[in-house]
Amino acid sequence: MTTRPIGDKIAKALLDIQAVALKPHDPFIWSSGLRSPIYCDNRLTISYPEIRDMIADGFVELIKEQFGDVDVIAGAATGGVPHAAWVAQKLGKPMIYVRSSAKKHGTGNMVEGVLREGQTVVIIEDLISTGGSSLNVVEGVRQAGGTVAGVAAIFSYEFQKAVENFQAADCKFATLSSYSKLLPIAVQENYVTADDLELLRKWKDAPDQF
Repeated sequence: MTTRPIGDKIAKALLDIQAVALKPHDPFIWSSGLRSPIYCDNRLTISYPEIRDMIADGFVELIKEQFGDVDVIAGAATGGVPHAAWVAQKLGKPMIYVRSSAKKHGTGNMVEGVLREGQTVVIIEDLISTGGSSLNVVEGVRQAGGTVAGVAAIFSYEFQKAVENFQAADCKFATLSSYSKLLPIAVQENYVTADDLELLRKWKDAPDQF
């Protein structure tokens, strides 16, 4: 019996707790108006201790492999914040969190917590679609004086647009699991049929034509 790699384990866990739902023949409609055969709500993972611990352990290894010995762990509000806390605890690192925009009152902070000039930061996200919201967080950290080593996320839809956006922002990103890892697991576990695979794969390559 072979042991599944971490990306496959996380993909299965997301399916098992219905953090990911697949409906290739009755697509979801995102707020952007995009028709999608998948809906991902990784916030559900915080309610499952074993799964959130597996994700935190995965992030620890991913950060060591991809980003090295960073100074600070940042959580992207809101989905990345609890995971950043668990990762920071495991690594013994300071933690901050980053709002989607600066507060309209009080100190007007976008970055909450202690971030010193020049400290290297890895940002924890729950999900990457086009990368826009993640890169807004990156810019917030940079404006606050931090050096962003990269973004680490639980899951990615693997849109080419995300790759282009991160390249344009000169920012590295890496994920624990992904759409392409999820699909064969979904077939193996009978969440979708083998006949659905072609349709699901086409969506990733041309999401605006689904």
